[in-house]
Amino acid sequence: MIECQTCYREFVNEHAAEQHMDALDHWASDSPSPQGGYYTDDDDVPPDFECEACTAVFDSFNAARQHMESRNHWRNHWCNSCEKGFQNENNLRQHLNSRIHRGLKMACPFCKRSFATATGLCHHLETGSCPQARGVNHATILEQIRRVDPHHVVTKRLLTHSSSAPTHITATSATWNGCGFECYMCHREFGSLHGLNQHVNSPAHRQKVYHCPGRACSKDFTALAGLFNHLESETCGAVRFEAVQRNVGNFLDGRRMISFG
Repeated sequence: MIECQTCYREFVNEHAAEQHMDALDHWASDSPSPQGGYYTDDDDVPPDFECEACTAVFDSFNAARQHMESRNHWRNHWCNSCEKGFQNENNLRQHLNSRIHRGLKMACPFCKRSFATATGLCHHLETGSCPQARGVNHATILEQIRRVDPHHVVTKRLLTHSSSAPTHITATSATWNGCGFECYMCHREFGSLHGLNQHVNSPAHRQKVYHCPGRACSKDFTALAGLFNHLESETCGAVRFEAVQRNVGNFLDGRRMISFG
């Protein structure tokens, strides 16, 4: 057994002990990590890689990165209120837009359950999870949005589409191929007929019926929640996070044309 130099935890091999000491900075001050641990003042070679948020120094970027990931020490993308860092601007933005900072301000119009974002609310409704609106799901929401989106701001122009919600697909025992219940579309096998029926009625084979409204973005989506998640990330710059939250009602109440004004 290999013992940690600081907390005396024991590990089955040297590699596991080194990973533990790297992650928790448990190297003794006179024993630099072979993966890139601390240097002492007596070292002839100066450190090359410093932590962005503390005084730790390392002899490789990978070691510094592992340290910063384990401690959330990404100073360039820092949340002052949480004293926590993130590796890039997008991760920080998602953190700032999470329930930690925004709370639960998005209420379901049926059951009044609260969500942090429009994405969470739409997923709740599209999956038929609302106990007060069992008839609301992916298909009924799409049908309503098509009515208020005649200019196809977020819906794709399709050659044909049903004017009513599609019926539930029910696979039968005829799908048994001798080894499992097989999906005729993707040929994936399932151990039970129930599992196959869940699969064929899931988003796995749905058509991509939504598109990003950004002119420079070509991303398509099968679900409204997926579109909202993309817009909330602000990765393509089509709209701001706040605009998505402010206009979610336009998508769900069916009384106004779709816009992000």
